[in-house]
Amino acid sequence: MQLGLSTTLHTGFDEAVDRTRDALARQGFGVLTEIDMRATMKAKLDVDMEDYLILGACNPSLAHRAVGVDRRIGLLLPCNVIVRRDPDAETDIIVEAMNPQVMVEVTDDRALCPVAEDATVALQAAIDSLTTVRP
Repeated sequence: MQLGLSTTLHTGFDEAVDRTRDALARQGFGVLTEIDMRATMKAKLDVDMEDYLILGACNPSLAHRAVGVDRRIGLLLPCNVIVRRDPDAETDIIVEAMNPQVMVEVTDDRALCPVAEDATVALQAAIDSLTTVRP
């Protein structure tokens, strides 16, 4: 099983973050949390790293359905979406979203399959739209 759904963009980091937020919003996801790993590593450990932002994305309808199946599923929410600069290619920005199928595998609860499938479709659509040229 693939851990994440991903694409690579050839754009600036800030533009990639903005486009990712917009793509998620179009699929019904809001960003509940944001962790700037680069700033945190520098502040806490005095370690330099490439741009690396973790967005905690949540689609309320999907989250409600998942929690309705298993209250412990909150341990796996929100869906993390990473926007990061490729350390090996300065001009490449990688956008990765957690594969919702991981919820099913981790919990071994097949009742989560329909929710995970719907979440996968929505997150994949968001990821795919990042590389689609819009007029």
